[in-house]
Amino acid sequence: MDCIQVTGIRCYGYTGYLPEEQVLGQWFEVDLTLWLDLASAGESDDIADTLDYRSAIETVKQLVKTSKFALVEKLANAIAQSILKFDKVQQVQVRLSKLAAPIPDFGGKITIELTRSNQTKGHY
Repeated sequence: MDCIQVTGIRCYGYTGYLPEEQVLGQWFEVDLTLWLDLASAGESDDIADTLDYRSAIETVKQLVKTSKFALVEKLANAIAQSILKFDKVQQVQVRLSKLAAPIPDFGGKITIELTRSNQTKGHY
């Protein structure tokens, strides 16, 4: 199966377990892998035969900016479910990173990775 990878979608959001995370917010980064059939687009050179990934980017940005979930797992799942609503997408992998986790003496990032598929569109 063919795929489109969209990486480095950065936006400020308000998902987090601690109350201050939902008030003050923090930076998130999202990477997507979108599985779909790109054969028609490869022949036609017509955007109608593929996924206009600008719409996927906008969907991710809106969800991160407006959601106030306690868990990043919930946000990652919401992103996956929204991306699967695009007609041509058969499967999606979401990598959601919280770039500044409020954990004392921890300067790393927390990343959730999940893969979801739409069984009604076929599987591989």
